[in-house]
Amino acid sequence: MKNLFKNLSKNSRQRLTIFIFLLSLSTVFGQEKQQDTTKTEKLDEVLVKSVRVREKAPITHSNVTKKEIAKRNLGQDIPILLNFLPSVVTTTDAGAGVGYTGIRVRGVSPQSTNITINGIPYNDAESLGTFWVNLGDFASSVESLQLQRGVGTSTNGSGAFGASINVLTDAVSNEASGEISNSFGSFNTRKHTVKFSTGLMNDHFEIAGRLSNISSDGYIDRASADLKSYFLQASYVDANTLIKAITFGGNEVTYQAWYGIDAETLKSDRTFNFAGIYTDDDGNTQFYDNEVDNYSQDHYQLHWNQKYNNNWSTTLGLNYTYGRGYFEQFREDDDFSTYGFEELTVDGETVNTTDLIRRRWLDNDFYVVNASANYKNEELDMIFGGSFSHYDGDHFGEVIWAEYASQSDIRDRYYDGNSLKNDLSVFTKANYQLNDKISLYGDLQVRNVTYKTFGNTSDLVDFEVDKAFTFFNPKAGITYDLNSNNSFYFSFARANREPNRTDFETDNDIKPERLNDFELGWRHKKGNFVFNANAYYMLYNQQLVLSGGLDDVGNPIRTNSGESYRLGLELEAIIPVTPKLTLQPNMTLSSNKNKETIVSLNGALQSLGKTDISFSPDLVAANAIVFQPLENLQMSLLSKYVGDQFMGNTENPDSKLDSFFVNDFNINYTLSFLGNEESQPIFDSIVFSGLVNNILNEKYVPNGYFGSFDFEDPNSSTGISTGFFSGFYPQATTNFLVGVTLNF
Repeated sequence: MKNLFKNLSKNSRQRLTIFIFLLSLSTVFGQEKQQDTTKTEKLDEVLVKSVRVREKAPITHSNVTKKEIAKRNLGQDIPILLNFLPSVVTTTDAGAGVGYTGIRVRGVSPQSTNITINGIPYNDAESLGTFWVNLGDFASSVESLQLQRGVGTSTNGSGAFGASINVLTDAVSNEASGEISNSFGSFNTRKHTVKFSTGLMNDHFEIAGRLSNISSDGYIDRASADLKSYFLQASYVDANTLIKAITFGGNEVTYQAWYGIDAETLKSDRTFNFAGIYTDDDGNTQFYDNEVDNYSQDHYQLHWNQKYNNNWSTTLGLNYTYGRGYFEQFREDDDFSTYGFEELTVDGETVNTTDLIRRRWLDNDFYVVNASANYKNEELDMIFGGSFSHYDGDHFGEVIWAEYASQSDIRDRYYDGNSLKNDLSVFTKANYQLNDKISLYGDLQVRNVTYKTFGNTSDLVDFEVDKAFTFFNPKAGITYDLNSNNSFYFSFARANREPNRTDFETDNDIKPERLNDFELGWRHKKGNFVFNANAYYMLYNQQLVLSGGLDDVGNPIRTNSGESYRLGLELEAIIPVTPKLTLQPNMTLSSNKNKETIVSLNGALQSLGKTDISFSPDLVAANAIVFQPLENLQMSLLSKYVGDQFMGNTENPDSKLDSFFVNDFNINYTLSFLGNEESQPIFDSIVFSGLVNNILNEKYVPNGYFGSFDFEDPNSSTGISTGFFSGFYPQATTNFLVGVTLNF
């Protein structure tokens, strides 16, 4: 049953949203309290306290600040900006870091990475994936983010099976400011950003915002992207209260490149794109010029943090997300039956195929309520609360043009389906300082998920799912401070995770997956020297691993793998060689195995024994050589090595992705201006940035797909043989981006 909000017209939705936004502001402006501006940043951080961990918590994590992001923020998406963190492998369909991008941590797929923005779940409720393309230039509105490896906290939203990334958007600014940023680069890539902040008005109120446009032709043929986005927040702050009303979103138009290319094409024409290909009436190869995703997404968040005394505080977060858009595609000689068309007789001949253009639509609403309370004293820091989300999504298809339209009418839906998903979780977590050396960590979560679908799929197959899952996810850990320079930690965490929509389309009886995650670490810090070591053992039951294949709209197909494990060692360091030269290496050594892989080959089941888990290299390493000869000049050589990996779980040689070693060069120079009583400069500073990616011109492929199919073979003893197919996503050779940012 459709909810009331969804039945409103688009204009009515917008008016209601604006009304709620203004109402929240009027509530804020009615407050009359004194403010301590030194606490502004800490109040902002409370927004993500339920999903983040402290520096010494027994959870393996990396923190990334706004300043660190800005150095390479020239238009590429957030996953690419995180490429040099431990255990991370990134990829992009278009090859140049703009458009559809993905991130794998410890070899785990993006569908198993939990993403939150200000504590609000961002993962798509059905696919469980994260579409960063809908957040063009979002890095320009990020105050900080924390990447947790392993199960992490994963308090809100879908459970984390490899990592969680929680993002905090721009903090309240005490001072008024403005920023104009422009960058240009290879493949006609451009980014234009305008930001502003009023600073605190009357010591309480701030309004800040951003408008951005990113466009790129892509490294892959026609893999263009046009990303328009916005961010706007109004804040009220005093000594004990922070209220934020935030809206952000945008529109993306991206020419598809998710078909990849086969091995032969990779050798002869690595930028070739099969998307949109067809043959005209004269037998000439053509490409449809609008084979694009056209999708818009708007987010509305309201956050209220309240401190009551030195012990108690609460947070409340509300979210509404409205997403809508389509994938447009030219189809050549499609069967009438695919669309429910009736056969025609034209000039005495039967016609049952046609060229056509179709659109596959998504239209969805997503609501979230988060609430938590925090109690702390000198020994105990405890937080408890809950999160509830409701998703209502329509899936439908339209034929917008056909050479032979049969009995169809304009705006007929040749398939139509609806999905409803509710996600309720309650949790409590605590850090307890047992004594001056030992602290304990505990985290208990109960999560209930219900998922229902109605209607049919794009293949005109009835698709009805009615599933309910209840998961108990306990976590516990201990940190031991040996001395002021060394600490050790151990943690255990269990996570359970439901299948996604594509999983159910493949197998309606597919099972949820479970993970037991053991982490053992050592943190050493002496002066500016930092060294961290972490060993992990992730034991899975019915892990949903990438089979290597794709469905007909580019979604990765996964399958239960029985028992499997990931055993690894992560090392990272910050080494100050001289006051001006720093090394920042990290390395992950791992073994990632399915304990037993059984497959159908040539018409018979075969056991392959223990095999590598797909997309899980044994070695991932990175390093940054940072040289700062002047206070306002910094140069960095960024290196990334990823070992061999397989795109499937059978270790088939045709599914192998070769290792690669890629190096980038980044430079930043800041020109500052100092004013006096007689004259004030127009700009506070001008920042010049440059980034040369893949300076050694490596031809590498970090991602692809691999699958099998059976065909009749009279020469086979079973009458059936198995064939294989593969696709590869090549990344750009040497390319560059340069930018100028004016701060005032």
